[in-house]
Amino acid sequence: MANGNGRAVAPAQRRAEEPEENIFLFIPNLIGYSRIVLAVTSLYYMPLHPRTCTFLYSVSCLLDALDGFAARKFSQSTKFGAVLDMVTDRCTTACLLVFLASAFPRWSIVFQGLISLDLASHYMHMYATLSMGGSGQSHKKIDESRSWVLKMYYSNNIVLFTLCALNELFFIALYLLSFSSPILSPSLLQTAPTSLQPGSPAAPKPSMLFISPWSAGAMEMARANKMDSTIPWILASVSFPVMALKQVINVVQLVKASKWLAEGDREARRKAGLPKKKSL
Repeated sequence: MANGNGRAVAPAQRRAEEPEENIFLFIPNLIGYSRIVLAVTSLYYMPLHPRTCTFLYSVSCLLDALDGFAARKFSQSTKFGAVLDMVTDRCTTACLLVFLASAFPRWSIVFQGLISLDLASHYMHMYATLSMGGSGQSHKKIDESRSWVLKMYYSNNIVLFTLCALNELFFIALYLLSFSSPILSPSLLQTAPTSLQPGSPAAPKPSMLFISPWSAGAMEMARANKMDSTIPWILASVSFPVMALKQVINVVQLVKASKWLAEGDREARRKAGLPKKKSL
């Protein structure tokens, strides 16, 4: 190609003159940053204000679907965006589970296990797909011959969104129940020697119901009078089967990624001539 002076412009020079795209300012990545801000803000409100926290946390989770739509619509799918999306998901879920572990100490080992499974399965899966599948491989591109379950999970956006949304909904419902259900949180009600009689007084003060007037439950009652646990119980019951299925998929993902990495290790050792045969 010739310029105005009749000189040829090299392709490398032409590329150098083109403006460099700023990946960090792509629309789906901007949505990802807003998710982080909302998630961090929800953590600030998490100990004392369940309604505000739930609203902010839920919006952050719902935006997870919007950034994927924006990436496809504006042709701005990037590896940075994919990793940002996954890291944000793992961190926000882990933070909520940490709170649940402290709210339900008897079940803390279960929540710790869920955190470990979630982080381990997704890290192993992403590392396996990027290291074994080549530079152009995405963690959402799954060969059906390896796992039809993961193929369905990652290739169908409706299935992916439904499972992730209801999985988060179950933990959000547990979070709300930690403020409203004496069945799950017996410490919400005071076990004083002199028990309160129904209707006496008609509107007891939070200090009469809660062990500590500065506890999360007492602060919430003082702020909003009461918090009904009916809806959180319904949400938890409806979403529990999907949450359990999501954990099964995490186990499958962890096992399949481990086997794929082992295949690569065997092939690399074979090319290196290992194990070396012992000479007689």
